[in-house]
Amino acid sequence: MAVPPGLPVVIVGGLHADARRAAVERLLADVPGSVVLHHDLATAAAGTVVRTIRDASGILDAGEAPLVNDCACCALREDLVPELERLRDTGGTRLAVVELWDSVEPKAMAEVVTAGGLTVTGVITAVDPALVLPYLGNGDDLADGGLAAAATDQRTVADTFARQLEYAPVLAVADSPEADDEDHELLAQLHPTARQVRIGQDLPPEAAEPFEPSGDGLTVPTPRRRALSPLAQAALAGFDVEAAAAAQHPACALLPAEADAHGVSTLVWSMRRPFHPERLYAALEDLTCAAARSRGRFWLADKPDTLFHWDAAGGALCVESTGPWLASLPDAAWDMVPPVRRAAAALDWHPEHGDRCQHLVFTSPGLDRDGLERLLESCLLTDAEYAAGPDAWQRLPHAFDTLLEV
Repeated sequence: MAVPPGLPVVIVGGLHADARRAAVERLLADVPGSVVLHHDLATAAAGTVVRTIRDASGILDAGEAPLVNDCACCALREDLVPELERLRDTGGTRLAVVELWDSVEPKAMAEVVTAGGLTVTGVITAVDPALVLPYLGNGDDLADGGLAAAATDQRTVADTFARQLEYAPVLAVADSPEADDEDHELLAQLHPTARQVRIGQDLPPEAAEPFEPSGDGLTVPTPRRRALSPLAQAALAGFDVEAAAAAQHPACALLPAEADAHGVSTLVWSMRRPFHPERLYAALEDLTCAAARSRGRFWLADKPDTLFHWDAAGGALCVESTGPWLASLPDAAWDMVPPVRRAAAALDWHPEHGDRCQHLVFTSPGLDRDGLERLLESCLLTDAEYAAGPDAWQRLPHAFDTLLEV
């Protein structure tokens, strides 16, 4: 497998620090001429971010990047691309591995690197299966554990871990003796489209793809050399930043499908009737706590033009407006909508409501599917309320206004 020309960049992140470090070490060992660039945000309280560059033999360079607007993550953004450009221009580096600090999310960094004109060939989140449920259920603020990336960082452990997990197309899975079938099943249901690669996995001898270093990368055909591991292959497989962003947007997200195995269930709940805002608001706590992870899009009767995003983990729920439903837009505005969103809407278009719908996905061990469906259905408009029509719906109590202002 050949390394692309220029400087290929793979981003490796995740709150599971031991698994992340193991994945990085594996890449260093497997790809000749690779280096790791890491910004340690733990030193931000002292006013700087410590940058190190190392290869398989040890540290090659170290320096400091000053905080930008008292924000460690901003300093990382400002420093990352120039350092990668320096590695590229100096030559001799076959692969740049950007090891993200614990709570840094890969989406922002992949977009920064791509916008800087460099090539991201892979985004990997390292995971210990035994820690998936504990982290997904941890509603503590990152700041409480010294993991905040800025003084204003209000994220929690659970929502940060969920985004790290769901954005990456590749999961580097640690060999964890504590993990059982339920842990592995939960990981699979949370991100069923991800390619899972065991960090310690080697190619079987019959499938080996030998390589030999050359001036423009790794070329294939001498059997005397060791092959790239599956993890190294995933790091070089290619990455589409725009497609990855679209896959996270609630209007066209690649959400999990129905599943039930090893004590873990995923419920996909879709309806073509709006929620009564007051009844849904009253049920938010029960719905949020019903599953380890839930996400999707929903439709409020009193706000028929607005697509709302549902994002819950760790017992906390984030609800936000993500713009209009396409059905509420004039035809002339459709040209400004990304093609992927128009395609997603067309696949599920309703003759009366267009793309307006409820589409929520709940994943958890021990999920009470029947009870959850009953609770969700009780929050919809009744037949009489539905028959009253859209004008009457907009006169319902605007129960979400205060929440949406926060």
